[in-house]
Amino acid sequence: MFAVRSSARPTFKSLIWRIVFMHIVAVAVVAIFLPLVLFWLLNSEVDQLHRDAMRAQAEVLAERIVPQADGTLTFILPDSLRGLYSEAYGRYLYDIRDEDGRVLFSSRRKAGDATPPRLSETISGAGVSRVIEGKTVRIRVAEDLSHRDVIIDDIISNFFRRVGWITIPILLVLLATDIIIFRRAIAPLWKASEEASNIGPARTHIRLPTEHIPREIMPLVTAVNQALDRLEDGFRVQRQFTADAAHQLRTPLAILRTRIETLHDGAAREVLHADIESMSRIVAQLLEIAELDTLVLDPGETADLRAVCTEVVGSIAPFALAQHKDIALRGTDAPVLIHGNAEMLQRAIFNLAENAIKFTATDTAVDVEVGEDGSVRVRDCGPGIAEAERDLIFQRFWRADRQRSDGAGLGLSIVRGVADDHAATVAVENLPGGGAEFTLRFRLAEEGGDGASKMARH
Repeated sequence: MFAVRSSARPTFKSLIWRIVFMHIVAVAVVAIFLPLVLFWLLNSEVDQLHRDAMRAQAEVLAERIVPQADGTLTFILPDSLRGLYSEAYGRYLYDIRDEDGRVLFSSRRKAGDATPPRLSETISGAGVSRVIEGKTVRIRVAEDLSHRDVIIDDIISNFFRRVGWITIPILLVLLATDIIIFRRAIAPLWKASEEASNIGPARTHIRLPTEHIPREIMPLVTAVNQALDRLEDGFRVQRQFTADAAHQLRTPLAILRTRIETLHDGAAREVLHADIESMSRIVAQLLEIAELDTLVLDPGETADLRAVCTEVVGSIAPFALAQHKDIALRGTDAPVLIHGNAEMLQRAIFNLAENAIKFTATDTAVDVEVGEDGSVRVRDCGPGIAEAERDLIFQRFWRADRQRSDGAGLGLSIVRGVADDHAATVAVENLPGGGAEFTLRFRLAEEGGDGASKMARH
């Protein structure tokens, strides 16, 4: 039985979108609660202002209480305030009581009435106490909120429509600003990822930059660089082993070749010579691979592709003729300058031509064509390449026919390695009339900075 774990929480592979999503949630929460908090604060402030105003009115009324000679208190309300507390106006109320709660003066009750006035539930007010001629007097002023100032009502009732919703665009602007800030903050990580994409078996010296990396990410970058150090050491040991092994095999092969010459059986001697030549070729290719792995291209170095192909065809022609096959150089006669190392290019094209000669039919020709666009095409009249094998043929030691003893499957891997080091492309396709065509495309030297910068990363 399998347990299925489900989660409603969305997942984002992008760090910036994780941050943006969490920020959107935070903005949404703030957008909901901020207007409510502001509305509550506004109401609280209005209530406080109202209480202060009522208290100020109570203090004004307290000043109108005057003691008489007989010990009684009189309350003289000026005409300017009489209308404010009139029943006709009905907005403000007051009552003045003694310490026993008896009403001394009131806008709604007669003096001496101890019954509290029946006020509306919407009444709100404030009061003060004063000691006049040894008597404690409490002055209370109230306002009927059902008759409240229209301006105050408009401020409160229309707050969300006129003020509260302003927070929404402000928060959206803040969100957009945060996205820009996030992108700038993780820009060093993007730069580090670009550098990491250039790391490969032939470019193990590259390290992730540590400049401007956030402190929280620095341990990860440091750990990756340390891992790359160990990886480079491993590749260096492997390459050195390959080179040392190839060098050490040369001497035994030379000794074997010398001893075979002393054999009296000519047929056996000829067979053993073929085996020795095959082994020598494998050793030479292993040395080529070891040398190519250690070569670093100069971004400003150029080579004449036409001259390189001419030299290759001239050097491999005897090998082709010995097998009753021919090789021809075609294409442009003008120099074709490309960014690259002439020695490495020669090795790649030589391996392509040698491979074509091996598989082309007897009494046929191999064509090496140089294009003005920086391409080299090598065509043969062999059986062609199966669709499923077109990626496999560039792998080291891969051979379609394991019974063949004339190669170890290293030639085309050398071609791919040289192409990768030159930021070039290598493609293979079958010809309509039979045979295969291998195409190498290099960047012309006239393309300048683009090609040079791309090779500099290699």
